[in-house]
Amino acid sequence: MVAQVTNSLVKCILVLFALVSVITNIVLICLNSSRVPKCQTSQKIWKYQHNDHGSIFADLSEDEYQKVRDYMWAQKSLGISRSATAKPSENFIFLIDLVLPKKADALRYLDENVPKPAREASVVVFYGSNGYIKEYVVGPLGGVLTHRDVTKEKYDLAEFKITARPVTIGEYVQLFEFMSREVFATLEGILKESFGYSAKKPLSMFEGMPRGVSTGDRETWVSFFRDMSGMYIHPVGFEVLINHQSVNSSHWYLQKLLYNGQYFDTIEELKNSYKNDNVTKIVYKKIPNYASLKPRSKPIGIGPQQFYPQGKRFSVKDNQVMYMDWAFAFGMSSLTGMRAFDIKFRGERIAYELSVQEAMSVYGSVTPGMILTKFLDSSIGIGRFAHELVRGVDCPYGATYIDTNRYIDVNQPHRFRNSICVFEHDIGRPLRRHFSDFFHNKYGGLANSALVIRSITAIGNYDYIWDFIFYQSGSVEARVHATGYISSSFKMDGSLRYGHQVAENTLGNIHTHFINFKVDLDILGVKNVFQTKDMTYEEVELPWKPERKAKVPRLVENQLSTEQEAALRYGQPMPRYLHVASDRTNRWGHQRSYKIQVVSFAGEHLPESEPEERSMSWARYKVAITKHKDEEQTSSSLYSQNDMWSPAVDFSKFIADNESIVNEDLVAWVTAGFLHIPHAEDIPNTVSVGNGGGVILRPHNYFDEDPSIHSPDGVFFEPGSENSCEYNKMACLKDDMCTPTLDPFTYHGFEGVMNFE
Repeated sequence: MVAQVTNSLVKCILVLFALVSVITNIVLICLNSSRVPKCQTSQKIWKYQHNDHGSIFADLSEDEYQKVRDYMWAQKSLGISRSATAKPSENFIFLIDLVLPKKADALRYLDENVPKPAREASVVVFYGSNGYIKEYVVGPLGGVLTHRDVTKEKYDLAEFKITARPVTIGEYVQLFEFMSREVFATLEGILKESFGYSAKKPLSMFEGMPRGVSTGDRETWVSFFRDMSGMYIHPVGFEVLINHQSVNSSHWYLQKLLYNGQYFDTIEELKNSYKNDNVTKIVYKKIPNYASLKPRSKPIGIGPQQFYPQGKRFSVKDNQVMYMDWAFAFGMSSLTGMRAFDIKFRGERIAYELSVQEAMSVYGSVTPGMILTKFLDSSIGIGRFAHELVRGVDCPYGATYIDTNRYIDVNQPHRFRNSICVFEHDIGRPLRRHFSDFFHNKYGGLANSALVIRSITAIGNYDYIWDFIFYQSGSVEARVHATGYISSSFKMDGSLRYGHQVAENTLGNIHTHFINFKVDLDILGVKNVFQTKDMTYEEVELPWKPERKAKVPRLVENQLSTEQEAALRYGQPMPRYLHVASDRTNRWGHQRSYKIQVVSFAGEHLPESEPEERSMSWARYKVAITKHKDEEQTSSSLYSQNDMWSPAVDFSKFIADNESIVNEDLVAWVTAGFLHIPHAEDIPNTVSVGNGGGVILRPHNYFDEDPSIHSPDGVFFEPGSENSCEYNKMACLKDDMCTPTLDPFTYHGFEGVMNFE
């Protein structure tokens, strides 16, 4: 009897459990039936056929870097050190980078299917033991390596003075040792009282550039800051001038000191003045770190994210990108940063090269650390400091991320993970649209989805966001935005003539930003002309009322013939429409062309009377058109920062020979930028909004109609067809929606920071 009761109870429990399970499943199914499904396997609508053409522009691989380095190390006659922190007195490989092929050779390979140009590397060696710098070409990289000295060939110089070199990590190590021994140890008491200095709480350093006032100088003003994150906006009011002209650090010495606005010739002079109260003392006090980027409020929630409901509509293979009608190759120069080559739209080459050339800033200050400061970032390395991009902040979370390899101021190639990103982006503003209110009621429009390739370079205090943007209308944009920290100086008498106070005893110094781009347009070939268009008002009689006249806009067109005519300076009137044109015409009889549209809020360029100006003479011109020459590859050079007075590359000489630009292979050198007058809202960090510039390349009579009319994203409907999906995919978006399967968040950017040990 007990057994029967027990069995019945078990059966009841099992039936009840089964019933609960069924009900639970029904509830879960109902709850999830309205949820968006996961994108487990994205629909691949876009398929691309990549080719190997971009490989001739590809950055050197890790293996290629190592082979070139090992070959140069093996040349006993060169006596090259293998140390990552080689002393200035030693011989050291500073840079290995790709030698770009000659354009004619590249075009024959790209267009005529001839063999690839030989792949070669450029090698820069600092000969500290001999007091000079030389450049070599090493190659062919796929065969038996040889080297040749190309210094004379490239620069018409047998060699550069060793003082023209950038400061290497090895030299920084010795500078830090010098400061510790000659400054911190001898002034420890003053530094502690004035700035809270101790061995556990040191001062941070920031250098002014250039390092002197004439060729051969190597005298650097070093400003000191509190050792806090974002130290650039924590100046303490103490600066020293160090002479490190000799490659032997035992010969270095202090030339001047500045304490709270007062100059001293020696350490002893400062100590005596401080002891005898002959200087206004700075009294240390603790302050909050207003430079910290840790959010003041705890972040909550996640902002809007983007993903690809039908899979990514672009493809990246090696260094080639394909997107709808676009195809191009890309690379990353250690010195100049991001660049693109062989840019094609609908199979026709629009540009052979689009690249960053230089980023320059000129500062104003009353303090010596910034009074002469003029930064030329390619000498430091724009691409060198392209670190890993942070998913969801620096680029959309679902972007495609690409690693890059570099060899600059190291003894082995370094891989920088995820340092370039590629993504398609809805700009959030229609590319075009019209709603017909009068007659023929209809709506037609196109979302402005564009492809972006991006890198971000953190060069000291500033972060530059570099974008190349490819639009469905056939336009290309090269754009830069600046963020990061401002440079600052200690506030003292007269400071407010050079900026605004932005924090306690902190002046945000006025400065300019100029960015130079190289735009090598090839419009239906390499035989192009440069044209301008603008407007004027013309007085005309009204045909139906001859006694009445009216002023009406009239088109003004010109074709410029020489490089000097086409060197369009900032500060002077210039036509609003600038075109590189082919002699071929569109359906309507107009020459097919691309318009160069500069987006800039630049300040005044440094006066040409200043001895440093020749090193940045490209900034005189908003646009300058020159005849293409392989030997005029870049507008600046590695050596410009540290020898501004005898620059290795003086861009004004590109124009001085005044060659014809009629039916020639033309290059546009475009300068954009902005004036930055720092203000309170630059604390803690400068925002990118409004701080930037660039150039847009737009088709102008190149096509017979706007090519975006063929875009698969077009939307069109009229009364009664609003919900039809035939020409309006937005009406059926719910059918294609799904949630993305995202990669986990990772970050390795700190692996690539400078190491002084």
